[in-house]
Amino acid sequence: MTTRRKFSAQFKARVALDALRGDKTIQEIASKHKVHPNQVSKWKRQAMDGLGEVFSNGAVHAARGHEEEVHDLHAKIGQLTVERDFLAKGLKR
Repeated sequence: MTTRRKFSAQFKARVALDALRGDKTIQEIASKHKVHPNQVSKWKRQAMDGLGEVFSNGAVHAARGHEEEVHDLHAKIGQLTVERDFLAKGLKR
């Protein structure tokens, strides 16, 4: 049985940069780095898709973090409201 190979982010970036340069074919890059050509194409596509985020000064990432924080805070408010209502009912009796 063969085990799956795990590639580091640096290795993926190096292969994707080789593919983005365009001076070699995908087949040549794949054989040089000993990976499947489909994997090289996938990493190249991911690099091209993520390239816009590199120059966005983190605004997109910060917006996602803000949305997650707001969602967590709303959940906490709901939990505290339920606890308060439960305790208020107990005190009335």
